[in-house]
Amino acid sequence: MATRWLLMLLLGLGISGSVLQVHGQVDKLASFISIDCGLPENSAGYVQNTTNMRFIGDAGFIDAGTNHNISAEYITPALAWGWHTVRSFPTGVRNCYTLRPIASAGPTYLLRAMFMYGNYDGLNRRLPIFDIYLGVNYWSTVNINATDMPLLMEVIAYVHGGTVQVCLVNTGSGTPFISNLNLRPLKKTLYPQVNATQGLVLITRSSFGTKKNVRYPDDPYDRVWLPWTMPHSDKWLEISTADNVEDNLESFEVPSAVMRTAITAANTSSPIRFSWDAVRNADHHIPGYIWMLYFAELQRDAVREFYITVNGELAYPRVMTPLYLATDAIYGRQPDDGFDRYDISLNATANSTLPPIINGVEVFLLLPTTGVATVLQDASAITAVRDKYRVKKNWMGDPCMPRKFAWDGLSCNYAISGPPTVKSLNLSSMGLSGNISSSFGDLKGLQYLDLSRNNLTGSIPDTLSQLSSLTLLDLTGNRLTGEIPSMLLKRSQDGFLTLRYNNNPELCSNGNSCVPPKKKSNSMVPVYVAIPIVVVLVILLLLVLLICMRRRRQGERLD
Repeated sequence: MATRWLLMLLLGLGISGSVLQVHGQVDKLASFISIDCGLPENSAGYVQNTTNMRFIGDAGFIDAGTNHNISAEYITPALAWGWHTVRSFPTGVRNCYTLRPIASAGPTYLLRAMFMYGNYDGLNRRLPIFDIYLGVNYWSTVNINATDMPLLMEVIAYVHGGTVQVCLVNTGSGTPFISNLNLRPLKKTLYPQVNATQGLVLITRSSFGTKKNVRYPDDPYDRVWLPWTMPHSDKWLEISTADNVEDNLESFEVPSAVMRTAITAANTSSPIRFSWDAVRNADHHIPGYIWMLYFAELQRDAVREFYITVNGELAYPRVMTPLYLATDAIYGRQPDDGFDRYDISLNATANSTLPPIINGVEVFLLLPTTGVATVLQDASAITAVRDKYRVKKNWMGDPCMPRKFAWDGLSCNYAISGPPTVKSLNLSSMGLSGNISSSFGDLKGLQYLDLSRNNLTGSIPDTLSQLSSLTLLDLTGNRLTGEIPSMLLKRSQDGFLTLRYNNNPELCSNGNSCVPPKKKSNSMVPVYVAIPIVVVLVILLLLVLLICMRRRRQGERLD
């Protein structure tokens, strides 16, 4: 029953309601990216009534996949718009969304991906399992275990380079798909555990003592706080206040709407206990967990003291005494690891007249983000090449990383102490047309470039001459024109470059051969015409003389 109730809360995220007029949050909303995946390409999107956030389609963020509606049997009045459509990826191993936050945002972001199968493909047989990556770093495995069960996945991470890529990877256990994708910039002071080498994957973010979820605008960062649902909840008492709860914790900024409700144990002799099971990561290791517990006293003149333990060990060396209507937090600065199960217990001290209290909790899995992406200049250059020629290979995500997903036709140089660079590029027989992109010249470590048997036109750009590492350039079988740059010819003649350019009829290798041949003179035409005429006239003259001579001889005989 609790599972079904939580399901309805998740499905109701963003259900219709009165439109909110949110003052003072215009800049915050402008920095949000909210994508309803699978909307028709010509859709203008919509404004979510409960949050006033605009959701847009995903056509501008990815150029692969197909759009679907979930099966009509799963569409109910309570189902938010964001669950109605999905984009699936039946082809390609890795398919990536590229998000471009506004320049003033970052570098720490909350990214949230949401999934509901809803029998969108009409198969309803084997539910898919696939991986999700944040850039070049593994994020999590998406395991869809029920047709109508929504799945919310969230990561808080430090992002480099001004763009954020979220990639779905086919692992052979079903077609990847996605329902919704959100990006929310966070203040630099939030979540001090996040840095360039590690992020936080959300396990739970819950509020106690309520049956409502909390998100934007109550939480200015649009974190989703779901009601904590646990067995034996009858042993807890729910308390609340209408007063505002102050938050002076720059590291967390827990919304007052979360802190105004809480649970307490039924009596001072009863502890508050909750737990979670560790989930092994992709390498089958038990990862480290980071937890944050949030407290605020909601009752006046209370004497409330308790200890906090994790798996039987004190998590906080002193007695916890919550402040009245003010947020306090206890959290692990270092990850807890090595346990298959984590049990947190709040136990009242002997001096406490009231039982323990808790208002909110966040639990995260520690995510290493040490994967090194392709050097930025190379990644930008090869992406420009892809966009110019509309290459339809598996050119998604980072060009070189992870290695098993490196782009087809491309090989990289993987340095021990630096990011990978593009070493060779084979685009032979790819149907490329237009001129040779100058972006090839930005691949400074390029050694091999094969552009043979395409439809390339125009001249060879001088930028290729500046590729000092280039040892092979194959331009065979195109329609290139003009002169080959002299530096390329010199390097070829000196034996440093293998240069192939056959079957380019209008391409020339030296200045003289590029000069069009002179037209043959027509000055001899009159001579050619006059000679036959003269010959004919001579013959006629000879004939006339011959006739005259015969007549003269005949006249002499008669005489």
